[in-house]
Amino acid sequence: MVSYPVYDYWNALFKRFYVRTKKLRLKDIDMNKTARKSFTKHLNSQMLIAVCYFAVYFILGLSLLWKQPFGNPPDEFNRYLIPQYIAEHGTLPNGFDESIRIPAYGFSYAFQPILPYMVQGYAMRLAGCFTQDGDILFYTARVVDFIFGLIMAVFILLLSRKWFRDKRLQWAFCFLTMFIPQGLFLHTYVNTDSCCMMSIAIMLYGLTCCLQDHFRCRSCLIMSAGIILCALSYYNAYGFILSCILLFTAHYLSLQNGRLRLDRKPFFKKGMFIALIVLMGIGWWFVRSYILYDGDFLGLRTRNLCGELYGNEDMKADVRITYQSMGYTIFSMLFRSDFLVLSLNSFICMYGPMVVTTALWIYRFYKLLFLVGILGSLLPLSRFDGETKGIDFSGRRALGRFFHGNMVLCMLIPFVLSIIYSYGIDYQPQGRYLMPILIPLCYYCIRGLEKGSRLFCILVSRLPISHFHSGKGAITGESISKTPEARQHRQQKRPVSEALFDSLLTGLCGLLILVITAAAFLTIFGYAFPYYSAL
Repeated sequence: MVSYPVYDYWNALFKRFYVRTKKLRLKDIDMNKTARKSFTKHLNSQMLIAVCYFAVYFILGLSLLWKQPFGNPPDEFNRYLIPQYIAEHGTLPNGFDESIRIPAYGFSYAFQPILPYMVQGYAMRLAGCFTQDGDILFYTARVVDFIFGLIMAVFILLLSRKWFRDKRLQWAFCFLTMFIPQGLFLHTYVNTDSCCMMSIAIMLYGLTCCLQDHFRCRSCLIMSAGIILCALSYYNAYGFILSCILLFTAHYLSLQNGRLRLDRKPFFKKGMFIALIVLMGIGWWFVRSYILYDGDFLGLRTRNLCGELYGNEDMKADVRITYQSMGYTIFSMLFRSDFLVLSLNSFICMYGPMVVTTALWIYRFYKLLFLVGILGSLLPLSRFDGETKGIDFSGRRALGRFFHGNMVLCMLIPFVLSIIYSYGIDYQPQGRYLMPILIPLCYYCIRGLEKGSRLFCILVSRLPISHFHSGKGAITGESISKTPEARQHRQQKRPVSEALFDSLLTGLCGLLILVITAAAFLTIFGYAFPYYSAL
């Protein structure tokens, strides 16, 4: 092993970086001033982008958090009743408590998991030791959701390192996931959606680590923390918990002699470890619900009963007008109403009580991005001699396919639940019910853009007129020869498709990040602020 002086900081940092990322031995690394200068420049550029990434979140998030009037975001007034109760009494409320019930519907949000409200309530109680100003206590509750979003931003950054190997794709994924206007909006008012989104990011990061390092203790703890936070925040995201269970089981399955074999010892050892942590984190809530609500550990049946007892007559289930009660089919609701349009538009951006929209080009941009990205992700690129480096599953292709199947399932579940709720219970085509699909959706969009760009470059490079020169040694018509010298010269040069792809991907990701950031700034300062100022 080559020794190096302790005082040469950059030399040591450069070696550690390449040992970890390139998996090289220290003796294989030739340290020189040019290499250190290149590494320093790369490190500085990455730090600058990271600073911009978090700065944009702080500027947009805190501005929107501060500007919105109390109760203007969707159902914030009724949600705020629970942390307010916790701050005043120091205990968790019963779902039947009159002080937290929603007058028209007759029930409260306390029947369902309220971990985010608990954190907000006790944060308000702590702030109450220093002041009794109602505005400060209210903004304290909002800041908790902002912090949830900040933690999500950190784990999205970590997750991008696991899901993408190219730095440009990593940053494009981060900006797309965090700064879609509606996703940013969730972290600026009192709700459970923000904690749910954070939990999904933590869960997916932990799950990816587990699948890559064979469920090491640290990775299991991260995944378990995500499961706990998800289970205690939002039922619509439970598909991700199911996915963790299925992928954990699939990891220990193997095909031997045409038969499936389960590696039982690590399966039960790791499974019991994860299950014990999760049950310790969530068991108390469901036991509490079981005791308080006569065996209803989910609280859903009791919530409906409470609505029947205390809700307005026109809001009760047996007289409420829905598409189902009017005899229409689900097909009619989906394609002969504004359900799909409102759901998609409010998934992109609708602030306030679903009245604040943004520029038309922003809706068109995201719709086009989602469509092109999803279609691109379906490309069978291997047939065109192309290669994309996706999530690493140590060569287990079947596990990789099962992982992607699970992600598709996780995206379908919230959409199906939203359809069922609007069809048979209460017509509310709101994009925030679909937000759990955001992270996997953004992954497939960015992956699709990568695959589409690579396919485009491969096809262009095969054209007879495509004698490009990249400046870094692309193959031209003059260099194509059958002589051994020419073949050796060709091996030392980059294929034209790779050179073109590198340039195209840099420009595409840079443009994507700029447009996403500009759209977020325009939405908040150009559309939301004027609306709030006029109230």
